[in-house]
Amino acid sequence: MSTIRPAQITRVLPDSIGAEIGFEAGDAIVAINGIKPRDLIDYQFLCADEVLELEVLDPSGKTHHIEIEKDYDEDLGLEFETALFDGLIQCNNRCPFCFIDQQPPGKRSSLYLKDDDYRLSFLYGSYLTLTNLPEREWLRIEQMRLSPLFVSVHATEPEIRIRLLKNQRAGQILQQIKWFQERRLQIHAQVVVCPGINDGQHLEQTLKDLALFHTGELPAVASVAVVPLGLTRFRPAEDELIPVTREKAQEVISQVKTMSQKFRQQLGSGFAWLADEWFLIAGEELPSAAEYEEYPQIDNGVGSIRLFIQQFASTAAELLPSKLDEPKKLTWVVGNAVEQAFQPILQRLNAVEGLELKMEALASDYWGQNITVTGLITGHDLVLNLRGKDLGDGILLPKVMLKHGELIFLDDMTVPEVAEKLNTQILPVAGVEELIHTCIN
Repeated sequence: MSTIRPAQITRVLPDSIGAEIGFEAGDAIVAINGIKPRDLIDYQFLCADEVLELEVLDPSGKTHHIEIEKDYDEDLGLEFETALFDGLIQCNNRCPFCFIDQQPPGKRSSLYLKDDDYRLSFLYGSYLTLTNLPEREWLRIEQMRLSPLFVSVHATEPEIRIRLLKNQRAGQILQQIKWFQERRLQIHAQVVVCPGINDGQHLEQTLKDLALFHTGELPAVASVAVVPLGLTRFRPAEDELIPVTREKAQEVISQVKTMSQKFRQQLGSGFAWLADEWFLIAGEELPSAAEYEEYPQIDNGVGSIRLFIQQFASTAAELLPSKLDEPKKLTWVVGNAVEQAFQPILQRLNAVEGLELKMEALASDYWGQNITVTGLITGHDLVLNLRGKDLGDGILLPKVMLKHGELIFLDDMTVPEVAEKLNTQILPVAGVEELIHTCIN
C-alpha cells in the first residue's frame, strides 16, 4: 500500500475561504476530520461537510489545527500539486501502440509515467484498462460511485485483447463491464484500431459486444470512440504494428458509419464514434455537428474539430470587428492534419481589414510522421520549419502543444527557447475566444 503524503497546496484562489483563513502556497493538508485524504476525490468528499477540522503543515514543518464552518459543499478554493496524494497506480501492460513507449529516452521523467489509475479517469477523463486494479480499488469505485470511468477496451475477444495488452488479465473485460452494469455504474469505452490485429471482423465483434451494454436508463457503456493508432519513429523495431493508410481509414469509416446507423435505429444513439483523425487521414469531410449528438467523446478527439469550427463561427459573429485600428500580421501554427478543416476560420479572420493571418500547417519531423495532429507538434518542429521565415508580429501557438499549465513542448524545449531561436514573440492561445482576442487586440 502506498504512503499517503500531505496534500501540497500550490495555489489559493482569491476571495475564497482558503484565502480568508490565510492558506498559502507551500502549506500542506495532512488530515480532514481525522482522515488522511488519499487523493483529490477524498479531499472533495471530506470537504463537503459543514464543519471541518484540518491538520495543516506549514512550509517550516510546523503543524496547525484549524476549524472551519461553512456551507455544505462550499469549496475551500485550494489547488494542489497533484491529484494523487498516495502515488500513481502504474500500468503493467505492454501495449505495442502505447505512445509512452514510442518516445526517445532522456526527456523529463513525467513523460514516461504509464498510469492506469481510475482516479485520473474519473477526475480528468483519462483512459485506463482495468487490468491493474487491486480488489480494494474495485470496492472503492463501488462505494464512492465513481462513474463514469473511461476504459480502453480495444477488443472484447479475450485472445485479441491479451495479444494487444500483453497481459493475461486483459481477457476479463466483458466480465468487468458486467460488474459496472450490475452496480449501475457507467463507462465510456475506446478502441484503438491496429490494422491486422483488431480491425475488420474483430472491430465489428467488439462494437456489437459493447452495444449489448447500452441498454436501460443508465447504460453501462455510454459510448465508444474508435481511434486510429499513432506511430512514431521511436517505436520498438520489433513491434507488429502497421500504420493506418488512407485506404484503411476509408474502410474503417465506412464500417463504423454503417454500424452506427444500425445502432441509431436499435438503441436511439449512434453509440460508436469515429475520431476526427480518421477523416483527416482518409481525406474525407468531417461529419456534421448534428451527427455527434451530445459530443460524448469530445476529449478523445471525436468531434472536437467540428465543435471548434462551430464555436468559432458563433463567437466570430459577436467579437470580430470589420477592421483593426492598427494593422497586424501573425502566423498561426497547427498540425497539418487540420489544414483543410481550418481553412474557413483562416478566411474569416483574413476578412478583417488590417489583419493578415498566415497558417503554417506542419508535419512532425520529431516524431517522424507525415500527418500530425496539432498537439504533437514540438519545439524542434517549429524551429526546423519556421526559422528564417517572415512570421510577422508573432506566432499564434495552440496551447495543446504545451504541457498543461507550463510553457514546455513534448520534446522538452521551452516557449522562450523557441521564441529566441525564431526571433519572434510566441502567443499561446487556448480555445476560440483567446484565438480571436489575440488576433484583434
